Amino acid sequence: MSDATLTALPKTEQPHPGAPDNWKRFFTFSTDHKVIGIQYIVTAFFFFLIGGLLAMVMRGELITPAADLVDRTVYNGLFTMHGTIMLFMWTFPFLNGLANYLVPLMIGARDMAFPKLNAVAFWMVPVFGVILMASFLVPGGPSQSGWWAYPPVSLQNPTGNLINGQLLWLVAVALSGISSILGAVNIVTTIVRMRALGLGWFRMPVFVWAVMSAQIIQLFGLPALTAGAVMLLFDLAVGTSFFNPAGGGDPVLYQHFFWFYSHPAVYVIILPIFGVFSEVFPVHARKPLFGYPFVAVSSLVITGLSGVVWVHHMFASGTPDWMRMLFMFSTMLISVPTGVKVFAWVATVWGGKIQLTTPMLFALGGLVMFLFAGVTGIMLASAPFDIHVNNTYFVVGHFHYVIYGAAVMGAYAAIYHWFPKMTGHMYYEGLGKLHFALTFIGANLNFFPMHPLGLQGMPRRVASYDPEFAFWNVIASIGGFILGLSTLPFILNILSSWVQGKKAPNNPWRAIGLEWLVSSPPPHENFAEIPVVVSGPYGYGSNEPLVELAESKAAE
Repeated sequence: MSDATLTALPKTEQPHPGAPDNWKRFFTFSTDHKVIGIQYIVTAFFFFLIGGLLAMVMRGELITPAADLVDRTVYNGLFTMHGTIMLFMWTFPFLNGLANYLVPLMIGARDMAFPKLNAVAFWMVPVFGVILMASFLVPGGPSQSGWWAYPPVSLQNPTGNLINGQLLWLVAVALSGISSILGAVNIVTTIVRMRALGLGWFRMPVFVWAVMSAQIIQLFGLPALTAGAVMLLFDLAVGTSFFNPAGGGDPVLYQHFFWFYSHPAVYVIILPIFGVFSEVFPVHARKPLFGYPFVAVSSLVITGLSGVVWVHHMFASGTPDWMRMLFMFSTMLISVPTGVKVFAWVATVWGGKIQLTTPMLFALGGLVMFLFAGVTGIMLASAPFDIHVNNTYFVVGHFHYVIYGAAVMGAYAAIYHWFPKMTGHMYYEGLGKLHFALTFIGANLNFFPMHPLGLQGMPRRVASYDPEFAFWNVIASIGGFILGLSTLPFILNILSSWVQGKKAPNNPWRAIGLEWLVSSPPPHENFAEIPVVVSGPYGYGSNEPLVELAESKAAE
């Protein structure tokens, strides 16, 4: 940070009245965006551990060709709940938490636009989490139809009970959709209406651009998924036939409802992670973000293109050839704005004074794994190749390189980068680097073997398989166990640092951004006085001030 910027710091000495320093506040109906943000993040990580445990049981089953650890119906329930928890209970709530915590700070606001609505949206998360987990206790167990719940499989009800695992799954997903829509309205309104004076669109951090772009997708895509879930619920519970072929319904119509949102949902996840990369790389490479305006706008371009890609998930569903060609082209086109971001990150890091801190290591690791996922993604966008590997482990490998390799690695980068700001304490660097090493090795050992397995023809969603697939499955399972083990140093690091870690300065990374101008942790309502932004967010190496105090501006 330049000296000029330092002189413009608001008066934010600790302790500040109302600062969220009492742990009991995290268990209350708080309207403080920072408390809600941490509530989201901790809740999401709790479910991340549950989803991870389910995955380890699955890898334990797949370490041998025979189904000798769990029953096949139990295995079906495991992969259904693993996918559902990881998407609806981990990634979306975590990213909502990150956005809740950071966006008001980054734009110079005191809180979100609708604080009470914000709290309501969060408290729906544990409610639908409990509903989802309760499905393990009902007769017949949890849903077995996968996280996509295609009919007519999802319309089967062998127990005949009204309350069954599939019904609870649908109720939970519908509530998740409503919660996310409320959150999206709040975040977009906050960004559009509550930016500090002088914070024009092209002075906003890329993270804010990325969050806004992702939430726009939520607003146009989630109503389709929620409507599809409710209609499927009616089919299952009261016997309507929207999607039931036995009653004249069309199951392919459900696929359109589902994928119209659920492919863009990948961008809802990955765009904020792109934002995290764009914040971490300049700080830890000590260079301005290369091509900032293009990186910012590329998020909106991805948002626009995400609305015309869903049919590539249905290339094998009897899709007409003209639709295959159209959606193959639109899916490949989205690699252009994505490539702009990747090029900008590489150019930012190139020649920089790189500090291999834990957040930088996770960001670099996530970028490498995302590049691999991007290559396989272009392969899957091609209709002939997609049909060739349809329903094989190649698709599972690609998906996990995106969701775990890029998104989870990016999530860890975000936690380590903003942990000092959130808690007022520094994490232990040695434990952080051990966590990174185990995660990177475990993730690649786990997910890379899925690609050769898919090319050899191993189908996904099976508890047993031909012995010729055993070698790569053993490697993948070893990687899965290492990945599970990797969370232990993370948990130890976070808990011990939060309780007794070294006191963090307000700006340990010497970063530029409004969130670093306040104390660690930030006081209630964030700013003693709202700053006036006078320059862009990535001026590393320049002596331009970032802000002026409002009272100084008024005195001129």
